[in-house]
Amino acid sequence: MPRRAIQNNADLARRIRQRRGELGMTIEEAAARAGVGMKTWSRYEAGEPIREDKGKGVCRALNWNGFPDQGEAAEGLSVEEFRDHKAWSAYLEERFGPLAAVSFAAGSDILGDHIEEDMEGLSSMPAGSHIGQLPMSWLEGDLPEQFLTRYDYEFLYRMKCTLGSLVMRARLGWPLIAHSVLEELIIYLCYVEAESFLELSGGIEGYKGDEASEAWVFGLFDDMGIISYLYSDMYLDSGHSYHFSHWSDQQFYMDWEAGPETSAADEKEDI
Repeated sequence: MPRRAIQNNADLARRIRQRRGELGMTIEEAAARAGVGMKTWSRYEAGEPIREDKGKGVCRALNWNGFPDQGEAAEGLSVEEFRDHKAWSAYLEERFGPLAAVSFAAGSDILGDHIEEDMEGLSSMPAGSHIGQLPMSWLEGDLPEQFLTRYDYEFLYRMKCTLGSLVMRARLGWPLIAHSVLEELIIYLCYVEAESFLELSGGIEGYKGDEASEAWVFGLFDDMGIISYLYSDMYLDSGHSYHFSHWSDQQFYMDWEAGPETSAADEKEDI
């Protein structure tokens, strides 16, 4: 996927620095409000391009409705721009349409970047530190709140490897089946990350916004367990299948090879 960028230059960089000064913010504060790292913000102020999926956060930090002289609406992306992406899933395209494949491809890039950023932050902290202790975390607001203190460097590395495995399956044309809670969670987060990126980019040419819904995610899982259990006020004890201690367990679709008609509902009905 081509990573579209807002073309920065000396004038825009100067305006960013000036606006930050007007608001009385340090680089660290501006970066935290924008949801980017300090090094990334410093590059923006040096005139380097701003990735389009980061632009919304930069404008939010500076209380801008849009970048100066960037008033034209985004032209939108095309499905064809994503077909050569390393995470393009022919399986998703066939079962749920091209927008599902675009969503996973775009979201996998963004989620991967966020994992790397938080890993970098934790790498300089004592062993056992978690993302809630970082000055700014990319993932804290996205991962289920109940298990915040479990999200340490080792867990993020596991996330990174699991995402890599899913991307490999997509690239090889294999069925993108979630066998564990962690795989479900990562696929769901890919959708979440892609949603704002595609909105900022003007959507996908030829498709209405409501067509790019999350229906494909829950169609893939065959239920909404990840929302019902992980993103609700329900407390999960250690015996629950969606408790953190079971996230890597192979639980779902384990007899999928017997045929794609096997229903995950049958496998999850006892959860």
